[in-house]
Amino acid sequence: MPVRNSAAGEAPFVLPGKIVEVPGRGEMFVRHHQHSDTSAPTLLLLHGWTASCDSQFFSAYEELAQHFSIIGVDHRGHGRGLRPSVPVTLEDCADDAAAVAKELGATSVITVGYSMGGPISLLTAQRHPELVEGMVLQATALEWSGTRKEKNRMRFIGPMAHFIGRPRVLRFFFNRMLPRGHETRRYVSWMIAENRRNDPWMIAEAGKGIATFDARGFASTLRKPSSFVFTLRDTVVLPHKQQALASAMNAQILELDGDHMAPILMPREFAVATRQAVDLVVAAIQQR
Repeated sequence: MPVRNSAAGEAPFVLPGKIVEVPGRGEMFVRHHQHSDTSAPTLLLLHGWTASCDSQFFSAYEELAQHFSIIGVDHRGHGRGLRPSVPVTLEDCADDAAAVAKELGATSVITVGYSMGGPISLLTAQRHPELVEGMVLQATALEWSGTRKEKNRMRFIGPMAHFIGRPRVLRFFFNRMLPRGHETRRYVSWMIAENRRNDPWMIAEAGKGIATFDARGFASTLRKPSSFVFTLRDTVVLPHKQQALASAMNAQILELDGDHMAPILMPREFAVATRQAVDLVVAAIQQR
């Protein structure tokens, strides 16, 4: 995995970034890679809660860039994402992603949505069906508060956003998670710096959006070629929750023997699984 230096120490390879003026929304920071083959599919990367596009997908950037054009956004309140004066909704995040993709000239995209990026992917396909040609869903769910226990857990998502954003908490978390010698441990300072870009209040609002999200009424109607990267040891989005969404979408499943932090803990495996999942969707699109 290529390494570069940053103000926060060693940092991984990331795609070129630029500011895009999106009418009605303002300036949006975007990771943008245009493949030399103009016929290559365009991926729209949609990260998870408390992450940024970089911290979610850095381990897959190089692998994906070899085969596809890429547009990556930071959602509202996350990373370098928009900071509007209105409450954050997942619907607005979906509209932001679609707007910037269109502004960059994309006429069709395959969304790649991890965790919270899954609901945003589903909403993007629902609200902008002419843009979304297919979907890769990863470690995500059809709904997040289906049982009383889940509802009670999600009640604490707001306070959790403020707690987990503290630098000491983050450093303790990453150092406990990543054993000495692990290839991504050298990026801990960079990952903390990425997380500190987040706006805690907006992160909490996004978390509430996850808590109330429920696609059981529309997911199966989207009829988009889909694949699913299934994190088998996930304790954040439990396997049966992932399976429910995969079934609703009639998605082809790829299994990754990891937990919710697989992009960081299993960077090479995650990169390959993501590319393979995109390949499955591309093949399904070509067969339509």
